[in-house]
Amino acid sequence: MNQGTASPGAQLGPSVRNFDVLLSPTPRGARLARLLATEQLRSWGLPTDRAEHVVAELAANAATHGRVPGRDFRLLLHVVGGTLRIEVADTRGDCLPGVRRPVADAESGRGLVLVEALADRWGVAPGPRPRKTVWAELDFPPEPGRAGSGARGGLSQGTEG
Repeated sequence: MNQGTASPGAQLGPSVRNFDVLLSPTPRGARLARLLATEQLRSWGLPTDRAEHVVAELAANAATHGRVPGRDFRLLLHVVGGTLRIEVADTRGDCLPGVRRPVADAESGRGLVLVEALADRWGVAPGPRPRKTVWAELDFPPEPGRAGSGARGGLSQGTEG
């Protein structure tokens, strides 16, 4: 079942936003994660370039390596101040990711290398059993002339939750 939440009425603070959706652990679910994240970030007025790639890689990993038939993966976008946190949780807590330098002619294995290059921080959080969450954080520079505001002014508007 796919389920998304982004209600404009929930006020958490002037620069806090959330988007949460469950998706099927399939290639189609991974593509949908990227598309939904991109549209959500655009609606918040945030840049999508780095985030789109990070979501695509984390969702593809959840659909490929974290897949358990009948169990969805969760995509969470959480914005606080000038930081976007992307979380992808799946039900394969026993399968922890790690960055491996791929062989030059390998057809796969570059996803986390890309996440490491694009994100300001990333990591893995275990649990609750049998889950794990792979997360990445992207910092956005403050808008010129407005100390503490988000990129393109999108972080200083209302909240989503």
